[in-house]
Amino acid sequence: MARLLLAQDALLPPGFFTDAPLRVRLARRVFTFLAPRFREDNRGRKLSDRIRKLGPTYIKLGQFLATRPDIIGPAMAHDLTFLQDQLPPFSDKQVQRILAAELDRPDAVITQLSAPIAAASVAQVHQAVHAETGEMLAVKILRPNIELRLASELALLARLAKMAEKYFPVTRRLRPVDSIEILARSINGETDLRMEAAALSEMAENIGDMKGFRVPSLYWEASGRRVLTMQWVDGVKASNVDALRAAGHDLSDLAVRLLQIFLTLVLRDGFFHADMHQGNLLIGEDGTIIAIDLGICGRLDADSRRFLAEILHGFIT
Repeated sequence: MARLLLAQDALLPPGFFTDAPLRVRLARRVFTFLAPRFREDNRGRKLSDRIRKLGPTYIKLGQFLATRPDIIGPAMAHDLTFLQDQLPPFSDKQVQRILAAELDRPDAVITQLSAPIAAASVAQVHQAVHAETGEMLAVKILRPNIELRLASELALLARLAKMAEKYFPVTRRLRPVDSIEILARSINGETDLRMEAAALSEMAENIGDMKGFRVPSLYWEASGRRVLTMQWVDGVKASNVDALRAAGHDLSDLAVRLLQIFLTLVLRDGFFHADMHQGNLLIGEDGTIIAIDLGICGRLDADSRRFLAEILHGFIT
């Protein structure tokens, strides 16, 4: 990891090492000499490939950075989107072992389980068929031993963040220690899929028959701590702008509706999808916005909602 961060300068602003102690600057020069260099035109993609090898926590951090082009630049943010759902899957044998351990009779609901259609840092998703109704299902399964890996990597990241703030004053404006603490809270909430199941259930109840927005239906009888079974939903990812245009969707209208939906969830319900990046949104054929992956959700109490509403009202009046 040190070779990656010190040698590539991929996420470091100019002058990052200017105020560092001499021994730190010397260490950076040694690592830079020993490690292969990124070419300027594709260093983000190469950084993405390296992050994949570091582990799930670093992948999550990379996914977060992909949503912040204001910090790392649009080109690198685009390259880091490859970390969202294009990671190596785990084996079918491990999948079957987890299903058998989590569910009393997995085959009573889940049949014709496909190969992984998306593999992310914490879990992977399979398509399946409901044994009784024939309905298409999406089955999300946690990676084996993911909790232990996350705990180890988060502890290391916390130490690195403290070192960054101590030795590199330029990083303090980015608040790396606070950022890692937020990352840890969000990741730890994703390692029990019953929490996501509860979030799906609560949001479905909150939105009721809201037009133009929905979440997948949930199958509690085929869900557990490491397995989440939902209705399969078809749609175009919000990140696929060309496909959305080709399907005839009005991008400006989608953006306005998405903002209205998010504010409704925040201000009316006080319960909202807190990871609503373009990779977690599908656009249905009729323009319905479908939110998936509710592993990270947020809450606001009544006082906080009122305060936020007053701020927004002040901005627009």
